[in-house]
Amino acid sequence: MSSNYSAATLRRALLSRETVATQFTLIVGGVFFLAAMAQISLPIPGSPVPVTGQTLATLLLGSAYGATLGITTFASYLALGAVGAPFFAQGAHGYHVISGATGGYLVGMLVASAITGALAGRKWDQRIRTVIPTMILGNAATFAFGLFWLHHVTQQSWSWTISKGLTPFLLGEFLKMAIASTAMPTLWRFVSRR
Repeated sequence: MSSNYSAATLRRALLSRETVATQFTLIVGGVFFLAAMAQISLPIPGSPVPVTGQTLATLLLGSAYGATLGITTFASYLALGAVGAPFFAQGAHGYHVISGATGGYLVGMLVASAITGALAGRKWDQRIRTVIPTMILGNAATFAFGLFWLHHVTQQSWSWTISKGLTPFLLGEFLKMAIASTAMPTLWRFVSRR
């Protein structure tokens, strides 16, 4: 793979011409991808926050779409879920999901879309040595917002917040970051051969 590949994001590399219709299609596809990945959900005993596939979807979409389209897609996902589409984990919907215990993680994923998208725009997703920090930063944003929000909403101690909102997720998040960190450079190698 050439490190000087001209397109900054996979979206730009795969779409020679981009219209409003293609952007709309990408947003709709991204929203449904996020919703599908949210349904991969495992409850954590004693925690109001489940393990979901959303964080992996966020890392991949932010990197593939770039910052602007990644943020727009995730914001659309949040808005549709807030007004009643059963897009959140376990088919949940409504504004109370965003204002509840998991809301900080959702807001954090919006920020993660911006971070991974912005770094992908600088071609950080094309090489393993730069994609790993990209995915770590995206995940760190998700959990920073998530933990502060969880602590505030539940009014529990910080030790409870860490034990219920971070510790049970570490292995899964490591695996998701590994998947995203290998998927993006692999996809770029495929695209550069085209």
